[in-house]
Order: sequence, then C-alpha cells, then structure tokens
Amino acid sequence: MTTPSDTQTMILSRAATRPGNLALPLPEGLVGAAAKKVVGKMIARGWLEEIEANLRRGEPMWRETGDGHGTTLIATEAGLEAIGIEPVVASAVASVRKARPKPEPVQTPDDTDTAKPVAIRAGTKQAQIIAMLQRPEGATVAEMVAATGWLAHTVRGSISGALKKKLALPIAAEKAEGRGMVYKLP
Repeated sequence: MTTPSDTQTMILSRAATRPGNLALPLPEGLVGAAAKKVVGKMIARGWLEEIEANLRRGEPMWRETGDGHGTTLIATEAGLEAIGIEPVVASAVASVRKARPKPEPVQTPDDTDTAKPVAIRAGTKQAQIIAMLQRPEGATVAEMVAATGWLAHTVRGSISGALKKKLALPIAAEKAEGRGMVYKLP
C-alpha cells in the first residue's frame, strides 16, 4: 500500500478532525497547479472523493461545475485508514456526513496551523467502544465497562466528550426493556 506524503497526511489529518471529513481548506501555501496535482493523486488513490458542495451549509468549494454548483472534497475511509485510523472508526466518522451534517466552524488562520489529527489507533479502548456502538444491538454502559475496564463515569464521559463532541458521531440513546439505557451509532 502506498503511504501518503507529508502534505497528503496533513490534508487527511485535518479532514479527520472536521465535521463530515471535509478536506478543505487545504494547507496554507498549497494552491494552483500544486494543489491540483496533490488532490488529483489523492483522488486517484481513493483517499479523497469529490462530491457536490452544499453551499447553504457553507461548505468550501473545490471547483465550479459550470451549472451554478460546485464540488468539495471529503476524505474517504481508505484515506483515513492510510493515516492510521482503523476501519471501524473510519466508517463511523465517514458516516457522520450522511447521518447529521453540520456546518464547519469559522476558523482563523491560526486554527488551521494547529489542527490536530484524530488520535484513534487500532486496538484502543475508544475504538473498542465505537465498535460496540456500531453493533445492531448497541451497547449499555455496563457492557462497555466490562469490555474496557473503565469506570462507568469514564465511559459516559467518553461518549459525550470524545465521541459526540470531538468526533461529532450521532450517538443515539434509547431505553431497552431488560437492558436499561442502550447507546447506538445509526
């Protein structure tokens, strides 16, 4: 498998931290022919996908299509896997765009330089919790406590803080008879 260059890694890492895995804006200084070349290679490798931009939500535009519309770039599951985000997490983060789209927050020039990649590696407890939430039956706090060894308040904090807020995953909670509160990823 081809490993991404430093520039490609930066684009994918920033996309992983943005709602809907938006790859735009590109790093400062990457413009014109150089941007087209880098993005073209990433699209050819399946790391980025060009989709129709929703200008009402304020999505940045990669190029105009000529009919009054434009396209934007998003990181694919393959792109997230290329920088070390495991497939379970990549699919959960990639599905956010379809499940609950959010406008990208306004960034200052300083924010783009300090964007941090999503720090989820294969085999981590957070990845384990995401895998449990993706099961059709979901998971209870007690089940996640048993699987991770964490305390109940740590599991709940991880769900509300890291998963819902930082990764913007649409986690649903519903009461199930005989199990109590069950958390699921749609």
